[in-house]
Amino acid sequence: MDRAFGTALAPTLDRLLADGHLIRSEVEGPTISGPSWATILTGARTEEHGITDNFMRGHRLADHPDFLTRAAANDPTVTTYAAAGWPNLTDPAGPGPIIRLRQDDITDGRHHVVSLNGELYGYRAIDPEIAARARLALRHAGPDLSFVYFCEIDDAGHYFGVDSDEYAAAITHSDHHLSTLLDVVDARVREFGETWIVAVTTDHGHIDAGGHGGDSPEERQTFLVTAARGTDLPASLPTRLQPAEFVTWLTGVRRELGG
Repeated sequence: MDRAFGTALAPTLDRLLADGHLIRSEVEGPTISGPSWATILTGARTEEHGITDNFMRGHRLADHPDFLTRAAANDPTVTTYAAAGWPNLTDPAGPGPIIRLRQDDITDGRHHVVSLNGELYGYRAIDPEIAARARLALRHAGPDLSFVYFCEIDDAGHYFGVDSDEYAAAITHSDHHLSTLLDVVDARVREFGETWIVAVTTDHGHIDAGGHGGDSPEERQTFLVTAARGTDLPASLPTRLQPAEFVTWLTGVRRELGG
């Protein structure tokens, strides 16, 4: 967090925070992407979804659907979208995926999934493509609920460490991708009078040398930045939540704001 907020590396994130609200949090389970994203996206804790690493063998995701799937089950008219370059999140050929494909909903036009392979082609190349496809979906379809993932920062942390120029550049690149998505959201607010909730989070931190998976405060730290477009956030907002509580709280905010 201290390498992004208020450092001039992520001006879009800083503006989003100035207009919105910061919730601090700590990873409860292993500080590894598989279990952390499973917890964030499903609301289930590690002992519930059964994921302890990125191989995700023996997972119980069938019992713990992601928030997009749950929303569609509660309201069949809801439209959803997911785009990621990390196969564990969206690729049905990979481990998981954490976000369900829902082929019937894709056929009916209520769900769309973009799954690219940053592990093969590199996230510095794949993240801009994820952003471009997400912009098109937001601009032309305006899904009710979306999840878009950028992984270059994590990748740079592993290869170069968090004090490197490469890590700083990755923060700036991801911040730029975020700015292009917000431009589309703001255009929809102006044109259609829509209201949007924007949430930004991450699955874990890094040690200074790069890497994670341990129990240090640097690895456990995470956050949820939330802002509203076309309306205001509720007056009463929490300052701390557990990652397993993120989607439940955001769902409640969406309901309160009439979404």
